[in-house]
Amino acid sequence: MDHHKEREMRVSNPTSERLKRNIEKIMKHWEERANNEVLSALKLESLALRDSLPELLSQIADALSTKIDRSAARAKGDRTDSQRVGRKHGRERATSFTYTMDQMIFEYHILRQVTFDILEEEVPLLLVEREVIICAIEQAVNDAATQFSESLKAIQERVAAALTHDLRGPITSAKIHAQMLQRRPNDAAHCIKAVGSIVMSMDRLNAMIQDLLDASLIRAGKDIPLRRVECDLDLMVREIAEEFNVIYGDRFAVVSDCAAIGFWGMNEIRRVVENLATNAVKYGAPATPITMTIQQNDSKVMLSVHNDGVPIPVNEQEVLFQQFRRTQSAKTQTGWGLGLTVVKGITEAHGGTVRLESTEGKGTTFTIELPKGSPAPV
Repeated sequence: MDHHKEREMRVSNPTSERLKRNIEKIMKHWEERANNEVLSALKLESLALRDSLPELLSQIADALSTKIDRSAARAKGDRTDSQRVGRKHGRERATSFTYTMDQMIFEYHILRQVTFDILEEEVPLLLVEREVIICAIEQAVNDAATQFSESLKAIQERVAAALTHDLRGPITSAKIHAQMLQRRPNDAAHCIKAVGSIVMSMDRLNAMIQDLLDASLIRAGKDIPLRRVECDLDLMVREIAEEFNVIYGDRFAVVSDCAAIGFWGMNEIRRVVENLATNAVKYGAPATPITMTIQQNDSKVMLSVHNDGVPIPVNEQEVLFQQFRRTQSAKTQTGWGLGLTVVKGITEAHGGTVRLESTEGKGTTFTIELPKGSPAPV
């Protein structure tokens, strides 16, 4: 056997063991660099590759521990493993708020460099070992990019279908009431009611379109523009509850003991409340009460929207605020999956926060906290 090949086989196992020992260190250094170089301008809270990174590194360690001249079956197995990791990552990244394919690929480039740097702190890597690492990461990159494109296409198709479905509702309602006006133009009471329904349908259309525009801004990493004016959240919530009670049959109750004044984008906060209320109707237990509670102190206002029903599993709660994402239990619902994305984006644009509590026997509660703020400068 060639002496060079003997040396390759002899050092492959130690290199594999060195990689296994340093997986946590590689993860730590990779995450620090990724946070600084990829995520600093993206306003993201998590790294999609974090969960699959140990699996990928373990696969690379396994590849390094075998003969460099691997069998066709082994090489195929390596590709299958990295495909699974890459596809999982690509799927997750396609549904993130602001992530692009370039940024996703950059995560892998950082991973490759960090892996080389840490492994070579002790012993320089052989060329063939570097090739094994590069090939495994490139395979994962290729599969992640492919899955990213496929997922994005599927999302666009689903959004187009949901958009058509959702917009048809208020358009049809407005058309029906307009036709009723034509048939009974001299009935004043009927005309007032029909006009009110048409205005409500147009408002729903406008809110849907604005949600889509705001979601596009969020995905692009841009701030949602706000025109801050003095608002009474108590009054706003009561108006929305009254409107929803007409539609859904007196399910909404408001718990609040006084005005809740702050300086916010009035239209934007109204859409936050409407989206939370709509979410409670869609995903809560049918015909059960929905409670909207307002609390406040000197600096902030808290609005909680609670509904009964099956709790949201902890492992699914993280995806709720991601663009176009739903829990498994919500897959049968129509809609484009933007409501909670917009809730989070608008709330954070005001300097606020959103949190979720969902447990067995207690139902689900979404709570937004809004600084009371101050008037916009003239």
